[in-house]
Amino acid sequence: MRKKVLAFSGYSGSGKTTLIEKIIKRLKDDGYRVAVIKHDAHDFDIDREGKDTYRFTEAGADTVMISSANRSARISERSRSIDEMLTEAGDVDIVLVEGYKDSDLPKMFIVSKETGYVFQAGKNKNGGTQNVCIKGCIALVADDIKACKRENADRPEVPIFDRNDIERMVEFIKEQIIGTGPDDAGSVPAVADDDGSILTHFDSEGNARMVDVSGKNISVRNAVAGAKVLLNRETFDLIKGNGIKKGDVLTVAQIAGIMGSKRTPDLIPMCHPVVTDATDVRLKLNEKDVSVDIEACVTCTGRTGVEMEAICACSVAAMTVYDMCKAVQRDIVITDICLLSKSGGVHGDYERDSCCDTDRRSFQTNGKA
Repeated sequence: MRKKVLAFSGYSGSGKTTLIEKIIKRLKDDGYRVAVIKHDAHDFDIDREGKDTYRFTEAGADTVMISSANRSARISERSRSIDEMLTEAGDVDIVLVEGYKDSDLPKMFIVSKETGYVFQAGKNKNGGTQNVCIKGCIALVADDIKACKRENADRPEVPIFDRNDIERMVEFIKEQIIGTGPDDAGSVPAVADDDGSILTHFDSEGNARMVDVSGKNISVRNAVAGAKVLLNRETFDLIKGNGIKKGDVLTVAQIAGIMGSKRTPDLIPMCHPVVTDATDVRLKLNEKDVSVDIEACVTCTGRTGVEMEAICACSVAAMTVYDMCKAVQRDIVITDICLLSKSGGVHGDYERDSCCDTDRRSFQTNGKA
């Protein structure tokens, strides 16, 4: 079975060891079994001079092992690969690794004012340059979140954690790496996607499953999505003048979007059924683009987000516009379906530039739909 592994990387002085120490204590409080692997680019003292293990090693022993009533250790006079050490890590729920910036391990990268907030470049095995942070990076840890977001504005998909917010980091680790509770954490493998992110939608045999969110905290979740329906001028004017024979296009599509958001788990196989607190779907005629611009805001209080509900609402509303108008125009184009913003959850807040020209300030200022 593949072990659950998370590396903590950063440049010298970034505080990796202190951060890992705090996370170990928090995971242990929750009942998880934790192993730690430390990588040191420099040599280190195997044991203090004069101790028996030191003397045996100095005498030339290739491997020295020691055991007491409470602990044991193995010391080898050779370097061991990360794969070897993972194999020997024992029966644990997660292995935390310090270092290994250049590895393919999923990692949280620590940045600071001293080391810089941007992704740092390094050397790959062939001597060329590579971005060591992006390689397997699933999150950033920073001493100044605003500065870090500003420096990495072109990578909004990477969550950023305050280095003192251990609670949120541990929740993120449990969700993204471990995937289950401490009693059965070993049964679900962490599967790395091509970009280094961690997928937990698979069971121990590789079959699709719905992720267990029972251990996540209940919080207010909000998501705003957008879509655009491109029309010709004739269809646009008919909608504007309420001349479509099937009825008021914008009103019917608005209702359809709200109904569509409620049916999201019936359409998306691994989507959790969510009790939504509010859903607001708005459609706007865009004279400049000759289009109907759509936005949906969905809010819930629960353990998982409502991004899919908001996207589904926009999609169904857009398809309803098409259905209402297809008799007069067959080449209508639905485009720019995307998530505009979300808040709540361990991943933190997310916001992107609007996919269309609709004004979502009302969603933001009202806070909830």
